Amino acid sequence: MQNFSQIHSIFPYRLGLVLFLVVGLCSCGNATQSGFNVGNFRVGSNVTAIRDIKPQQNQQATVYIQGKVERQVPLVKKWVYQIDDSTGKIWVVTNQTKLAKGDQVVIKGKVRYQSIPLAGKEFGEVYVEEDS
Repeated sequence: MQNFSQIHSIFPYRLGLVLFLVVGLCSCGNATQSGFNVGNFRVGSNVTAIRDIKPQQNQQATVYIQGKVERQVPLVKKWVYQIDDSTGKIWVVTNQTKLAKGDQVVIKGKVRYQSIPLAGKEFGEVYVEEDS
């Protein structure tokens, strides 16, 4: 049988672990794109809404996007997934091979723009290239 001092010394570690897990699970949930407050913590505030990703963004800009996989296209040694976050859709180039339609994901990557001039018009596409 454990004495009171042994149980009392383990309690803060278990409480910390539970708090860590709760905050982690809340950040993976369906929060608003600007985040939400849990006490003094701001959860999900670093996720960028897809509608806010613009073609003229710095090529070195790193963003986090969160959404649902809508479509998938295999490439040579890579995959391309269309992600929908309810504010818009964007394509993501990644090495991940196990994402399925309907999966909820958080992706960290660099914003890229591919110019596609055709008949004097610009049909370029913004996409995210996942950081390795």
